[in-house]
Amino acid sequence: MNNSELAETLASQTGTTKADARKAVDLVFAAIADAAAKGDEVSLNGFGKFKVKDVPARDGRNPATRETIKIPASRKLTFTVAKAVKDKLNG
Repeated sequence: MNNSELAETLASQTGTTKADARKAVDLVFAAIADAAAKGDEVSLNGFGKFKVKDVPARDGRNPATRETIKIPASRKLTFTVAKAVKDKLNG
């Protein structure tokens, strides 16, 4: 399912237009991205949590030349699924 399909589902279940539903979907994802950029955790009850994790700098290897390279520190967004969703997937 992509953003358009999610918006179509939202529109059909709420009786709104597809354009309004698409705006709502885009706003939700933008809010999650903005919170993550600030380092905040986003918790959606019954669905899961988005957290920002810091990945330290490390040594890596260029697979073509086998030369050692430095991989800089970065931040990544992780998702932990809620128990309710996990149970729905497995049962």
